[in-house]
Amino acid sequence: MARILITGSAQGLGRAADTTLLDEGHQIVVHARDTNRAAALTDLVDRGAALVVGDLASVQQTRHLADQVNQLGPMDAVIHNAGVYGDRDRNPSPEGHPRVLAVNTLAPYLLTGLIQKPDRLIYLTSDMHVSGDGNLSDLDWNTRRWNGTQAYCDSKLFVTALALAIARRWPDVMSHAVDPGWVPTRMGGPSAPDDLDQGHLTQAWLAVSGSRDATRSGQVWHHRRPVSIAAEARDSSFQDRLLKQLAEITGIELEG
Repeated sequence: MARILITGSAQGLGRAADTTLLDEGHQIVVHARDTNRAAALTDLVDRGAALVVGDLASVQQTRHLADQVNQLGPMDAVIHNAGVYGDRDRNPSPEGHPRVLAVNTLAPYLLTGLIQKPDRLIYLTSDMHVSGDGNLSDLDWNTRRWNGTQAYCDSKLFVTALALAIARRWPDVMSHAVDPGWVPTRMGGPSAPDDLDQGHLTQAWLAVSGSRDATRSGQVWHHRRPVSIAAEARDSSFQDRLLKQLAEITGIELEG
């Protein structure tokens, strides 16, 4: 039995992964953005899930969320499921970062640095990461003209590179990224063509499976199959430059 934190648990892929892993007998820590969203998780809490609350758009709340998780004890796995699509404008976070960067990249980075190391880390990406801009000169979109779709692609390139950087730097942790497909969640929309069930099963499998594939760190998956990825995401120099910028933005430097 494993203890697993899944961010963005209130609906969609996170909710589906929560339910699957609970049904398999694992201890689940569910996450909601605020107390109103937490109400949607009452049935899972009644089944024994622990609950943590915090808005991942806020650095301060993300730090507090990490504290809540650490108070529960070590996790066996963390699934960084929470994510948002690119907004029509920068929609700045409390610290002034574009919301899509704050939730999709900064929050997983912060939680990785602040939560006691688990055995496994799973980060949700998208096939759109291949269109991400690897320039790294303006992560906050302070000088570029805002483009929400591009900002989303960038954020997914960054989180994919983070997953692979962790696999390289932390050999004692199994780290993967998962492209769940374009699924009919609140973010994906009702007309999304991919299967919602298939969308969540890979990250649940990676969190607990003892199979050779699931325990081979440093892979990017789609429906339990390795997929090709952007060259920058696998480039160790790009990974290191990205981690340096994320450390400067957040004030947290990853060990290793």
